[in-house]
Amino acid sequence: MIRLFKHYVPNTVLLLGLLDVLLLVTAGELGWQLRAHQAGIDVGPIGERVPQLASFALVLETALVALGAYGAEALQSLRHALVRLLVSIALGVLGLGFLYFLVPPIGFWRSNLLYAAVSAFVLLLLMRVLLGKTLGGAAFKRRIVVLGAGPRAARLKQLSKAPGASFAIVGYVAMSDANRVIPEAIARDAIYNLADHVVLLNASEVVLALEERRNALPLKDLLRIKTTGVHVNEFSTFLERVTGRVDLDSVNPSWLIFSDGFSSGRMMSGLFKRLFDVTASLILLVIAFPLVIVTAVLIKLESRGPALYRQQRVGLYGQAFDVLKLRSMRQDAEAPGEAVWAEENDPRITRIGRIIRKIRIDELPQCWSVLKGEMSFVGPRPERPKFVEDLEQALPYYAERHMVKPGITGWAQINYPYGASIDDARQKLEYDLFYAKNYSPFLDLLILLQTARVILFPSGAR
Repeated sequence: MIRLFKHYVPNTVLLLGLLDVLLLVTAGELGWQLRAHQAGIDVGPIGERVPQLASFALVLETALVALGAYGAEALQSLRHALVRLLVSIALGVLGLGFLYFLVPPIGFWRSNLLYAAVSAFVLLLLMRVLLGKTLGGAAFKRRIVVLGAGPRAARLKQLSKAPGASFAIVGYVAMSDANRVIPEAIARDAIYNLADHVVLLNASEVVLALEERRNALPLKDLLRIKTTGVHVNEFSTFLERVTGRVDLDSVNPSWLIFSDGFSSGRMMSGLFKRLFDVTASLILLVIAFPLVIVTAVLIKLESRGPALYRQQRVGLYGQAFDVLKLRSMRQDAEAPGEAVWAEENDPRITRIGRIIRKIRIDELPQCWSVLKGEMSFVGPRPERPKFVEDLEQALPYYAERHMVKPGITGWAQINYPYGASIDDARQKLEYDLFYAKNYSPFLDLLILLQTARVILFPSGAR
């Protein structure tokens, strides 16, 4: 995996993304060449079309990222890839049409754009057909040696066998006989020189997965491995990197204190985030106002009660604030003062409410909270005070998610469906802590783009 702006990108995804950009430029040029020959005009040197080709490739590549064309499902299934490519190119063409309207000099003719879009779909699909399972093959995976043979090592083994895994385990070393559950692990005593053993396995990384580290760290072995150029990683840090979550079962306060991260409060990143929030919320409030009005009328026509409602939520540093949303449930959905989790196929949700929840229209009025500074576009989902009180008692580090502003969308929202239980809240907390720890403008941009995938391919919205 390669680290870009504090976010790890699998080698497979990065390679495929670069190849896709080249293919998109090629498709743009093919579209131009075909149309020029049809019209009987001089093609001209390619240097004259750099703005057009660059804009075509950039917008379509952005659409591919936003719609999940590089997700595990799309990389493992040709059917998923086909759907993602079709929708991505369609949305990309719409985006290009808007861009060319604003900046005509960098635009293709409409016929050029049609030919280029068709060429892009064919080339991108052929790339995935030709590469096939090679994308998930061992050639693109990091080779890992695990020091440990207990439950932690077994967990890594399970992760390595998951579809789309970015690493392959090439050896286990049992550092002790306690809690041994990996039968193929080699005992440390049977290896004369552990550093040589790691090098012979052609490993690129060693992961320390000991069940008990107190007075058990093999410091001499780790130092020798490190000096051979092989990266040495700790179990919790490795899990954070490959899962995009902070693993609550293995972390402790010292790991959170001394590990890298938690920079969302720095002046420059904070100023950038606030500037984006103000600008984007103003634009979205203006653009979405007609949609909010129409939705509000439909809500009123279906059920009694106000179309908009206020609800108290917990925000930055645990401070309460009122969030504004379009009503998606019956007015009598809860007894006074009683907070109830939303359930799957919740009977309290109206017909209009089910639609606006699926495509997140009910969240649009929250842009007002973003504009006021109570929320951000990207951040942990703000919860109700009663839920926060219960979850802080049940889950470790839950209060730490309030060290960043809550958001309309977030890392947890795009990676995990709506939570309606303590276990769901625990899973989402792991994603929220990852976001708070690894915040960067790049991660915010990635989340905003991926939100389009969640809206167009809804999963678990309640």
